[in-house]
Amino acid sequence: MNFRLLVPGLILLVLFVAACAPPPVLRNDKLLNDTSLITNEPCEAPCWNGITPGETSWSEALTIVEDDARLSDPQVQNAQEGTAIGAQWSKTDGDPCCQMVSEDGQTVSFISLSFAPDMTVEQVLEAHGEPKYALGTTVTDDQAVVYLFYPEQNFIVVSFVAGAQAELKPESEVIGALYATAKDMDLTIKTSKLHAWEGYAPFETYRADAPEAEFEVTPEVTLTPTPNG
Repeated sequence: MNFRLLVPGLILLVLFVAACAPPPVLRNDKLLNDTSLITNEPCEAPCWNGITPGETSWSEALTIVEDDARLSDPQVQNAQEGTAIGAQWSKTDGDPCCQMVSEDGQTVSFISLSFAPDMTVEQVLEAHGEPKYALGTTVTDDQAVVYLFYPEQNFIVVSFVAGAQAELKPESEVIGALYATAKDMDLTIKTSKLHAWEGYAPFETYRADAPEAEFEVTPEVTLTPTPNG
């Protein structure tokens, strides 16, 4: 794995839209059962399980993952070039669910989590307020996701929508999250096309590839490929 591909330029692809064969089943009870995003226990996002991007050391974070009985099979890999290091792991007796990356090899840069559908968008909004931006993408004919951006809180929530003809509703399930540093979140916003949050609405309202789509946020800067990217 080239971990440079997992930082802001492709941050949206980490969770669910990376190339898969066959396409993933997004509502999956074998993924991580974790409702900390709405309970704020044991810590509030972008902290997860005692790990905060930009603050927690890589060694400490890896120990937390290894010692958590809910998690199993952590696999660590260093980038072929540079200092980046990453880890991926599974839910115990379940499916691969999660990954964590350190760009400098010393401190956690971001964490991405794929959840079993145990939370709703309404619960997230009750816990954290409304997102600032949203962006939708289809995965299969009957599966789509809407990413909810909380740039001031440094996290992105992934919500499930039953295809392009469906709607994002209060009861729409949360199936993932990505926790980042303030630096990486800022860069993500500056390099993305995003719709402003307009509340619960048809998927088309937030669709990334809709014809004639008007975006409230457009890229301010363009990422330059690196030898590791």
